[in-house]
Amino acid sequence: MTYKIIMDTDPGIDDAAALTMALNDPEIDLKLVTAVAGNVTVDKTTANALKIVHFFDKDVPVAAGAKQPLIKPFEDAARIHGESGMPGYDFGDDYGQPIEKSAVEALRDEILAADEPITLIPTGSYTNIALLFSQYPEVKKNIKEIIAMGGTLSEGNMTSAAEFNCFTDPHAAKIMYDSGIPIVMVGLDITLKALLTPETLDKLSTLGRAGNMLHGLITHYNDGDENGHPMHDVNTIFYLLHPEAIKTEEMWVDVQTEGPAMGETVGDIRGAYHDGKTNAKVCVDIDTEYFNKWFLEEVSKIK
Repeated sequence: MTYKIIMDTDPGIDDAAALTMALNDPEIDLKLVTAVAGNVTVDKTTANALKIVHFFDKDVPVAAGAKQPLIKPFEDAARIHGESGMPGYDFGDDYGQPIEKSAVEALRDEILAADEPITLIPTGSYTNIALLFSQYPEVKKNIKEIIAMGGTLSEGNMTSAAEFNCFTDPHAAKIMYDSGIPIVMVGLDITLKALLTPETLDKLSTLGRAGNMLHGLITHYNDGDENGHPMHDVNTIFYLLHPEAIKTEEMWVDVQTEGPAMGETVGDIRGAYHDGKTNAKVCVDIDTEYFNKWFLEEVSKIK
Protein backbone atom coordinates (compact mmCIF):
# COMPACT_ATOMS: atom_id res chain seq x y z
CA MET A 1 0.00 0.00 0.00
CA THR A 2 1.21 3.51 -0.83
CA TYR A 3 0.20 6.47 1.32
CA LYS A 4 -0.06 9.74 -0.59
CA ILE A 5 0.70 12.54 1.83
CA ILE A 6 1.51 16.23 2.14
CA MET A 7 3.57 17.50 5.06
CA ASP A 8 3.03 20.98 6.48
CA THR A 9 5.97 21.58 8.78
CA ASP A 10 8.26 23.96 10.67
CA PRO A 11 11.72 22.29 10.86
CA GLY A 12 12.84 22.04 13.72
CA ILE A 13 14.83 18.98 14.67
CA ASP A 14 12.02 16.48 15.17
CA ASP A 15 10.34 17.78 12.00
CA ALA A 16 13.58 17.03 10.14
CA ALA A 17 13.45 13.47 11.44
CA ALA A 18 9.80 13.13 10.39
CA LEU A 19 10.65 14.44 6.92
CA THR A 20 13.49 11.94 6.73
CA MET A 21 11.05 9.07 7.27
CA ALA A 22 8.45 10.48 4.87
CA LEU A 23 10.99 11.04 2.09
CA ASN A 24 12.53 7.60 2.31
CA ASP A 25 9.92 5.04 3.33
CA PRO A 26 8.87 3.08 0.22
CA GLU A 27 5.24 3.01 1.34
CA ILE A 28 5.00 6.80 1.38
CA ASP A 29 4.53 9.06 -1.63
CA LEU A 30 5.31 12.56 -0.35
CA LYS A 31 3.76 14.95 -2.87
CA LEU A 32 4.54 18.34 -1.33
CA VAL A 33 6.19 19.99 1.67
CA THR A 34 4.88 23.33 2.90
CA ALA A 35 6.65 25.38 5.55
CA VAL A 36 5.16 27.60 8.24
CA ALA A 37 6.48 29.87 10.98
CA GLY A 38 6.70 27.91 14.21
CA ASN A 39 9.85 26.51 15.75
CA VAL A 40 11.71 29.33 13.98
CA THR A 41 10.75 31.98 11.42
CA VAL A 42 9.32 30.83 8.09
CA ASP A 43 12.42 31.78 6.09
CA LYS A 44 14.38 29.37 8.29
CA THR A 45 11.77 26.61 8.33
CA THR A 46 11.56 26.80 4.52
CA ALA A 47 15.36 26.63 4.20
CA ASN A 48 15.46 23.70 6.63
CA ALA A 49 12.83 21.76 4.68
CA LEU A 50 14.82 22.37 1.51
CA LYS A 51 17.98 21.15 3.22
CA ILE A 52 16.42 17.82 4.15
CA VAL A 53 14.87 17.29 0.70
CA HIS A 54 18.17 18.15 -0.98
CA PHE A 55 20.18 15.99 1.45
CA PHE A 56 18.27 12.95 0.22
CA ASP A 57 18.27 14.12 -3.42
CA LYS A 58 14.49 13.91 -3.67
CA ASP A 59 12.33 15.69 -6.24
CA VAL A 60 9.67 16.99 -3.86
CA PRO A 61 8.50 20.62 -4.10
CA VAL A 62 8.81 22.88 -1.07
CA ALA A 63 6.59 25.97 -0.67
CA ALA A 64 6.94 28.80 1.85
CA GLY A 65 3.89 29.66 3.91
CA ALA A 66 2.58 31.87 6.69
CA LYS A 67 5.03 34.19 8.44
CA GLN A 68 2.92 34.60 11.56
CA PRO A 69 -0.18 33.23 13.28
CA LEU A 70 -3.66 34.37 12.27
CA ILE A 71 -4.17 36.67 15.27
CA LYS A 72 -1.80 36.22 18.22
CA PRO A 73 1.82 37.44 18.13
CA PHE A 74 4.41 35.00 16.85
CA GLU A 75 6.47 33.16 19.46
CA ASP A 76 9.13 30.70 18.28
CA ALA A 77 10.86 27.75 19.96
CA ALA A 78 14.46 28.67 19.17
CA ARG A 79 15.34 27.95 22.78
CA ILE A 80 14.61 24.28 21.99
CA HIS A 81 15.72 24.00 18.36
CA GLY A 82 18.50 26.60 18.20
CA GLU A 83 18.53 29.87 16.25
CA SER A 84 18.71 28.11 12.87
CA GLY A 85 16.16 25.47 13.82
CA MET A 86 18.49 22.65 12.79
CA PRO A 87 21.93 22.97 14.44
CA GLY A 88 24.31 20.04 14.63
CA TYR A 89 24.93 19.30 10.95
CA ASP A 90 26.39 21.34 8.08
CA PHE A 91 24.05 21.07 5.10
CA GLY A 92 26.02 23.62 3.08
CA ASP A 93 24.55 26.58 1.22
CA ASP A 94 23.44 24.93 -2.04
CA TYR A 95 20.06 23.38 -1.25
CA GLY A 96 17.74 25.02 -3.77
CA GLN A 97 14.80 27.39 -3.57
CA PRO A 98 11.13 27.03 -2.76
CA ILE A 99 8.64 26.99 -5.60
CA GLU A 100 7.04 30.30 -6.60
CA LYS A 101 3.59 29.34 -5.35
CA SER A 102 2.67 30.17 -1.80
CA ALA A 103 2.04 27.27 0.55
CA VAL A 104 -1.72 27.81 0.41
CA GLU A 105 -1.76 27.88 -3.41
CA ALA A 106 0.47 24.81 -3.59
CA LEU A 107 -1.70 22.94 -1.10
CA ARG A 108 -4.85 23.82 -3.04
CA ASP A 109 -3.43 22.75 -6.39
CA GLU A 110 -1.88 19.50 -5.15
CA ILE A 111 -4.95 18.41 -3.20
CA LEU A 112 -7.44 19.18 -5.97
CA ALA A 113 -5.26 17.50 -8.60
CA ALA A 114 -4.81 14.29 -6.59
CA ASP A 115 -6.44 11.22 -8.12
CA GLU A 116 -7.30 9.92 -4.65
CA PRO A 117 -7.80 11.64 -1.29
CA ILE A 118 -4.60 12.96 0.29
CA THR A 119 -3.49 12.49 3.88
CA LEU A 120 -2.38 15.82 5.33
CA ILE A 121 0.31 15.68 8.03
CA PRO A 122 0.94 18.96 9.87
CA THR A 123 3.81 18.96 12.35
CA GLY A 124 3.96 22.69 13.04
CA SER A 125 1.41 25.38 13.76
CA TYR A 126 -1.71 25.01 11.64
CA THR A 127 -1.78 28.48 10.09
CA ASN A 128 -1.33 27.34 6.48
CA ILE A 129 -4.09 24.78 6.89
CA ALA A 130 -6.51 27.28 8.43
CA LEU A 131 -5.85 29.72 5.59
CA LEU A 132 -6.34 26.92 3.06
CA PHE A 133 -9.69 25.86 4.51
CA SER A 134 -10.86 29.48 4.82
CA GLN A 135 -9.90 30.46 1.26
CA TYR A 136 -10.47 27.18 -0.59
CA PRO A 137 -12.99 25.04 1.34
CA GLU A 138 -13.47 22.88 -1.76
CA VAL A 139 -10.21 21.07 -0.95
CA LYS A 140 -11.82 19.35 2.03
CA LYS A 141 -13.57 16.81 -0.18
CA ASN A 142 -10.22 15.43 -1.36
CA ILE A 143 -8.51 15.09 2.04
CA LYS A 144 -8.69 11.60 3.50
CA GLU A 145 -7.61 12.59 7.01
CA ILE A 146 -5.33 14.89 8.95
CA ILE A 147 -2.67 13.31 11.17
CA ALA A 148 -1.62 16.29 13.27
CA MET A 149 1.15 16.56 15.81
CA GLY A 150 -0.07 18.80 18.56
CA GLY A 151 -2.34 19.15 21.53
CA THR A 152 -2.57 17.28 24.81
CA LEU A 153 -5.21 15.89 27.12
CA SER A 154 -2.90 16.27 30.08
CA GLU A 155 -0.04 18.69 30.73
CA GLY A 156 1.20 21.20 28.17
CA ASN A 157 4.71 22.33 27.31
CA MET A 158 4.00 26.04 26.77
CA THR A 159 1.62 26.49 29.68
CA SER A 160 0.29 23.93 32.09
CA ALA A 161 -2.58 23.50 29.63
CA ALA A 162 -1.24 24.06 26.11
CA GLU A 163 1.10 22.26 23.73
CA PHE A 164 3.33 24.36 21.42
CA ASN A 165 1.69 23.85 18.01
CA CYS A 166 -1.78 24.64 19.33
CA PHE A 167 -0.53 27.45 21.56
CA THR A 168 1.37 29.09 18.68
CA ASP A 169 -1.79 29.60 16.63
CA PRO A 170 -4.86 28.52 18.59
CA HIS A 171 -7.27 30.19 16.18
CA ALA A 172 -5.84 28.13 13.32
CA ALA A 173 -6.07 24.98 15.45
CA LYS A 174 -9.75 25.69 16.10
CA ILE A 175 -10.45 26.13 12.39
CA MET A 176 -8.75 22.81 11.66
CA TYR A 177 -10.60 20.90 14.39
CA ASP A 178 -13.91 22.41 13.28
CA SER A 179 -13.28 21.56 9.60
CA GLY A 180 -15.25 18.32 9.52
CA ILE A 181 -12.25 16.36 8.23
CA PRO A 182 -11.25 13.24 10.23
CA ILE A 183 -8.34 14.17 12.50
CA VAL A 184 -5.84 12.07 14.42
CA MET A 185 -4.44 14.10 17.32
CA VAL A 186 -0.86 12.99 17.92
CA GLY A 187 -0.20 14.92 21.10
CA LEU A 188 2.07 15.04 24.09
CA ASP A 189 0.12 12.17 25.65
CA ILE A 190 2.18 9.81 23.48
CA THR A 191 5.08 11.90 22.18
CA LEU A 192 6.49 12.35 25.67
CA LYS A 193 6.40 8.56 26.09
CA ALA A 194 8.01 7.74 22.73
CA LEU A 195 11.52 8.79 23.71
CA LEU A 196 14.52 7.86 21.62
CA THR A 197 16.59 6.13 24.28
CA PRO A 198 20.33 6.77 24.77
CA GLU A 199 20.92 3.27 23.37
CA THR A 200 18.95 4.11 20.24
CA LEU A 201 20.84 7.37 19.81
CA ASP A 202 24.19 5.57 20.09
CA LYS A 203 23.15 3.07 17.41
CA LEU A 204 21.82 5.87 15.21
CA SER A 205 25.29 7.36 14.81
CA THR A 206 26.47 4.14 13.14
CA LEU A 207 23.74 4.03 10.48
CA GLY A 208 25.44 5.69 7.55
CA ARG A 209 25.09 9.21 6.26
CA ALA A 210 21.44 9.58 7.27
CA GLY A 211 22.08 8.24 10.77
CA ASN A 212 25.06 10.54 11.18
CA MET A 213 23.00 13.56 10.12
CA LEU A 214 20.09 12.74 12.46
CA HIS A 215 22.46 11.98 15.32
CA GLY A 216 24.04 15.41 14.87
CA LEU A 217 20.67 17.15 14.97
CA ILE A 218 19.18 15.19 17.85
CA THR A 219 22.22 15.65 20.08
CA HIS A 220 21.68 19.42 19.67
CA TYR A 221 17.99 19.11 20.61
CA ASN A 222 17.23 20.93 23.85
CA ASP A 223 14.27 18.68 24.61
CA GLY A 224 14.69 15.58 26.73
CA ASP A 225 16.83 14.30 29.56
CA GLU A 226 18.94 11.30 30.55
CA ASN A 227 16.01 9.02 29.66
CA GLY A 228 15.95 10.11 26.03
CA HIS A 229 14.67 12.64 23.48
CA PRO A 230 11.04 12.97 22.40
CA MET A 231 10.65 12.83 18.62
CA HIS A 232 7.24 14.51 18.69
CA ASP A 233 6.68 14.90 14.95
CA VAL A 234 8.00 11.48 13.98
CA ASN A 235 5.02 9.96 15.76
CA THR A 236 2.78 11.16 12.92
CA ILE A 237 4.67 9.02 10.41
CA PHE A 238 4.78 6.12 12.87
CA TYR A 239 1.00 6.32 13.24
CA LEU A 240 0.52 6.47 9.46
CA LEU A 241 2.50 3.27 8.96
CA HIS A 242 1.76 1.44 12.22
CA PRO A 243 -1.55 2.56 13.75
CA GLU A 244 -1.76 -0.80 15.52
CA ALA A 245 1.10 0.32 17.80
CA ILE A 246 -0.82 3.34 19.09
CA LYS A 247 -3.97 3.32 21.20
CA THR A 248 -6.55 5.95 20.29
CA GLU A 249 -9.81 7.17 21.76
CA GLU A 250 -12.48 8.93 19.73
CA MET A 251 -13.82 12.16 21.18
CA TRP A 252 -14.68 15.74 20.36
CA VAL A 253 -11.73 18.12 20.80
CA ASP A 254 -12.31 21.84 21.36
CA VAL A 255 -9.51 24.40 21.20
CA GLN A 256 -9.41 27.35 23.58
CA THR A 257 -8.51 30.60 21.82
CA GLU A 258 -8.53 33.19 24.60
CA GLY A 259 -7.28 33.78 28.12
CA PRO A 260 -4.78 31.84 30.20
CA ALA A 261 -5.93 28.51 28.71
CA MET A 262 -5.18 29.69 25.17
CA GLY A 263 -4.16 26.73 23.03
CA GLU A 264 -5.57 24.09 25.36
CA THR A 265 -7.14 21.10 23.62
CA VAL A 266 -10.15 19.97 25.63
CA GLY A 267 -11.43 16.46 25.02
CA ASP A 268 -15.09 15.68 25.67
CA ILE A 269 -14.15 12.37 27.28
CA ARG A 270 -17.72 11.62 28.44
CA GLY A 271 -19.36 12.53 25.14
CA ALA A 272 -21.48 14.93 27.15
CA TYR A 273 -21.32 18.21 25.23
CA HIS A 274 -21.57 17.42 21.50
CA ASP A 275 -24.52 15.02 21.31
CA GLY A 276 -22.14 12.09 21.20
CA LYS A 277 -20.37 13.38 18.09
CA THR A 278 -16.59 13.15 17.71
CA ASN A 279 -14.11 15.06 15.55
CA ALA A 280 -10.83 13.32 16.38
CA LYS A 281 -9.05 10.14 17.24
CA VAL A 282 -6.80 11.10 20.14
CA CYS A 283 -3.61 9.09 20.63
CA VAL A 284 -3.36 8.08 24.29
CA ASP A 285 -0.72 5.33 24.45
CA ILE A 286 2.14 3.96 22.33
CA ASP A 287 4.46 0.96 22.13
CA THR A 288 7.67 2.82 22.88
CA GLU A 289 9.94 -0.18 22.42
CA TYR A 290 8.54 -0.79 18.95
CA PHE A 291 8.87 2.93 18.15
CA ASN A 292 12.61 2.83 18.92
CA LYS A 293 13.06 -0.36 16.91
CA TRP A 294 11.13 1.06 13.96
CA PHE A 295 13.07 4.33 14.02
CA LEU A 296 16.40 2.52 13.69
CA GLU A 297 15.06 0.17 11.02
CA GLU A 298 13.79 3.07 8.94
CA VAL A 299 17.14 4.86 9.05
CA SER A 300 19.11 1.68 8.38
CA LYS A 301 17.23 1.16 5.10
CA ILE A 302 18.14 4.60 3.71
CA LYS A 303 20.71 4.37 0.94
